[in-house]
Amino acid sequence: MGRSRPSRDVRPRQSSGETGGASSSGSSGGREPRRDDVVGIFRRAAGGYGFVRPLAAAAGDRSGDIHIAAVSAHDAATGDTVRVRLARGRDVRRPGPTGEIVEVVTRRTTRFVGGYFEAAGSGWVRIDGTNFARPVSVGDPGAKGVRENDKVVVEMVRFPSHLRDAEGVIVEVLGAAGEAGVDTLTVIHEFGLPGPFPEGALAESRRQAERFREEVPAGRRDLTDRVIVTIDPVDARDFDDAISLERIDRGHWLLGVHIADVSHFVEEGSPLDQEARARGTSVYLPDRVIPMLPEIVSNNLASLQPDRVRYARTCWIEFSADGIPVHAEEERSAIKSQRRFSYEEVDVFLADPDTPMTGEVRSLLGRMRDLARMLRSRRMARGSLELAMPEVKIDLDRDGRVSGAHVVENTESHQVIEEFMLAANEAVAGMLAAAGAGFLRRIHPAPDPRKLRQLTEFVSELGFEVDTLESRFELQRLLDMARGRPEEHAVHYAVLRSLSRAVYGPQEDGHYALASDCYCHYTSPIRRYPDLTVHRALDLLTRGRRAAADGLPRLGEECSLLERRAEAAERELVKLKLLLFLSSRTGEEMNAVVTGVESFGLFVQGLEMPAEGLVSLESLPDDSYRFERTSHTLIGRRAGNSFRLGDRVRVTVFRVDLDRRTLDFRLVEVGGRVARGGGRAPHPSNKTKSKTNNKTKNTNTAETKNTSRGKSSRSRASGKSGKLAGKKRRNR
Repeated sequence: MGRSRPSRDVRPRQSSGETGGASSSGSSGGREPRRDDVVGIFRRAAGGYGFVRPLAAAAGDRSGDIHIAAVSAHDAATGDTVRVRLARGRDVRRPGPTGEIVEVVTRRTTRFVGGYFEAAGSGWVRIDGTNFARPVSVGDPGAKGVRENDKVVVEMVRFPSHLRDAEGVIVEVLGAAGEAGVDTLTVIHEFGLPGPFPEGALAESRRQAERFREEVPAGRRDLTDRVIVTIDPVDARDFDDAISLERIDRGHWLLGVHIADVSHFVEEGSPLDQEARARGTSVYLPDRVIPMLPEIVSNNLASLQPDRVRYARTCWIEFSADGIPVHAEEERSAIKSQRRFSYEEVDVFLADPDTPMTGEVRSLLGRMRDLARMLRSRRMARGSLELAMPEVKIDLDRDGRVSGAHVVENTESHQVIEEFMLAANEAVAGMLAAAGAGFLRRIHPAPDPRKLRQLTEFVSELGFEVDTLESRFELQRLLDMARGRPEEHAVHYAVLRSLSRAVYGPQEDGHYALASDCYCHYTSPIRRYPDLTVHRALDLLTRGRRAAADGLPRLGEECSLLERRAEAAERELVKLKLLLFLSSRTGEEMNAVVTGVESFGLFVQGLEMPAEGLVSLESLPDDSYRFERTSHTLIGRRAGNSFRLGDRVRVTVFRVDLDRRTLDFRLVEVGGRVARGGGRAPHPSNKTKSKTNNKTKNTNTAETKNTSRGKSSRSRASGKSGKLAGKKRRNR
């Protein structure tokens, strides 16, 4: 029996049966693959059309994006891997390639989260975001006890196309929209983040706990009498690294980087190991942590807690008096941390060395400061890049709602630990490479020369005289020149956009940002699976064997994807919490910086509150604007009407759409001058569909007017992606 369609937000379509559109999971939908077909990732805009970014495209490069009309997208959804048949001709109205999706190769997911409502005697779900323009039919109302305005998880039975609506079933009710904690559950389900640990993994953790004894076993070096400390965030619960440092003969330094020996408790191939690999990384959400390992291991057995015997792997690095590494080795050990420091406590000591503490610990901190300064200076001298990108973290109340925000300062205590972790990661990578072992490296490819040429052009227009930025030292000199100048944000954002994303893999490529020829992750095995595999490769070396490279390319891809999933989930939840916070603050003003420039407007992010939203082209001062992609600029014909990446602006919160997850700003001031608005903008309470929700592709230069109601993509998330550093600045 057919279902009636709801009267609100759903317009009936005429359908004549099946569409003959794209099918999923390898089915070609009746079309044989051709050699010139392109495989890529699809993202759908609010208007139904979308774009496919080829898998071969460099990170951040959108020049080869393929426009897909709504009728040519068939039932593909955002995030799906699709095969595209390119059109033979070019659409003169739309620069760039166009095509039709002829196959959905892989579905990113078949589950979505949205808001439930009832209409015309049926149940419907409006999927959050802009993935689907129309609601999904979920059958009889009230299934699973669902109520109007509940957030629910929907399993898609039939994806929507331009000729038919989607159908699905409700598989879980998360709770009422806006209720405390529902936003976190929404993101967990939306990104497919792991839930409770399976019983097999928990049982293995309990067995390990029963076998563990706080004593130094045979085969481990006893370091329990050494002066060793940990330095972590004040709210940290797992401590996976500790430091010792001594002066030895000839004025040399002996640095000990002691890392939790997770591999002792997580045996390869065990249920615990299989679950850790499936998770790949711990996920640090604003109001909770989803750990890679059960808390029995991560917060107790493996954690380097103070005044307790704990198993470690110790990387010893000997440096000359002026900080040149001369020797390194690695061994299994047992340690007893003498003190657990927070970063803030160490910063107090560095500012005032008379801060009360034992003499041994005081001397250790002083030595750590002195060596870290040498290492940092030498790293910069070899061409390592340091971007001044302030990180703003949100503050939450007891209900998990935003109460404020604060800037995370990269203080000297953070830099001390960062230098020692970098040194250990590089030393271990060198040991494994010298032995010819296969291992997962942390790879950061060099930037695309074309992007660096565009960057050179951009900074030259800002007034910086530079030679070719294909030289890392010239790039470093540019960053130094920009520090403290009004153009600092513009330069550092532009450099960040020019860099590639770091990944895991066995190939012998270096780490561009760190100016390191051989680098890996060794120092965080509690929260990163690649580090655990590096520990196992070291174990094999101690037994006279070399780890094979078989399977490492695939493992590297898996770990890289899981890392990106974790980062994206964190950004999305921060975005949701900020949208809810700002939804009751329409009209509030804030200082912001331009983080993106497109033909349809400006993306800006608050400086004190890290919310990112759109200043649409139609709301800019009346003018005809020329969009220049290479210089990240919108240029008006009238004097003063120019907007560039990195510009400081003052904006007001104009519209917050919680269902679509969009935020619209309006300009108040640009560089200290008052912004005069463009055409009449809708009132914030207007519930009609915004005309800034779709995207127009442009070539490097395009002419557009703010009165033309240019349409935009709303796919940007609050907060920045692609940071060079993560938790404790150790995701390098």
